[in-house]
Amino acid sequence: MHLNIQKNILFKALNHVQGVVEKRNTIPVLSNVLLTASQNKLSLTATDLDIEIVETIDADIISNGSVTVPAHTLYEIVRKLPDMSQVSLEYISENDRIQLKAGKSNFTLPCLPKDDFPLMVTSDVGVDFTIAHSDLKLILDKNKFAISQEEARYYLGGIYFHHIPQDNSSSDVGQISGVATDGHRLSKVSLIAPQGCQTMPNVIIPRKTVNELIKLLDDIASDIEVNVTDTKIRFFANNIQLTSKLIDGTFPDYKRVIPLNNDKLVKINTKDFINAIDRVSTVSLDKIRIVKLVLQPSKIILSVQSNDLGSAIEEIEVAYQGPDIEVGFNARYILDILAQIDTTETLIKFGDPNTPIVICDTEDDMLLFILMPMRI
Repeated sequence: MHLNIQKNILFKALNHVQGVVEKRNTIPVLSNVLLTASQNKLSLTATDLDIEIVETIDADIISNGSVTVPAHTLYEIVRKLPDMSQVSLEYISENDRIQLKAGKSNFTLPCLPKDDFPLMVTSDVGVDFTIAHSDLKLILDKNKFAISQEEARYYLGGIYFHHIPQDNSSSDVGQISGVATDGHRLSKVSLIAPQGCQTMPNVIIPRKTVNELIKLLDDIASDIEVNVTDTKIRFFANNIQLTSKLIDGTFPDYKRVIPLNNDKLVKINTKDFINAIDRVSTVSLDKIRIVKLVLQPSKIILSVQSNDLGSAIEEIEVAYQGPDIEVGFNARYILDILAQIDTTETLIKFGDPNTPIVICDTEDDMLLFILMPMRI
């Protein structure tokens, strides 16, 4: 294998694929990226056995071939090369090395047998549809904060990606929805479903896949082709293909935790609410950082009491004339939710003190967040 390629093109592709590679691997070849040169195209493949990313880019191919090279080392070398420099990659069969040249820089890296590199088996059987880039990014971005970090409840370690039939939607095609929860808060994003997704299986996309896909979407503007089976999901756009295994588990019936009778409605300035919570929680040393919220006519009172650091209290004016409600919540959890609200005002729906709070975007009824109360 021998090829020439511009540094910026190679670096962008390496930046996309190297995030999948684990820095510590018991299987040495999984620390490598597979480079395949053919017909003026260079394909880069990386995998951790659960996720596989393949990106194909233009290159000046002098001779075809495939090699595997240490992914993070190659990425760091290319990252530090001067912008717009020309990079030469040549496989030296005598010592099983790849030689990288750029200007006066010369590197030699060890290779591992390409036949040992595991490729994810994919099937054309499944449900195919195309989703708008902005829709997929919204579903991922607004849900990722609520994905559980607990290994024991592995079935919560991703986004529940599913179709909601038309009976629950004003659209003839129904809705496509993403839901995430860690048991303390829940996020739900529902959008008009793209054509073709109505028969897709309900699946759980793993956390790492979500994070890698978000990074790819930052550099992609086109629509995304999706293929879903019971065990795998594949995304394709702009000569980049990401294939991932799905979480083999049952996502809980999230509809059961969404309160339907929270009739005490409050609109509050989003930025003012964020700043007030951030200020009063400063005096809390607790890991949980419990903040007490008291809803009274015309105001919300936020307070924290700490034996070591004293106390804090702050009032925010709101248009509310109902009964008093007192509830405790985790400051970090509600700040994470409010960070997803892009509008000036946030709508909060209260029930009784033991009922979860419903938090909504005042201009987008497709976004829904649930926060469980805490004992004060």
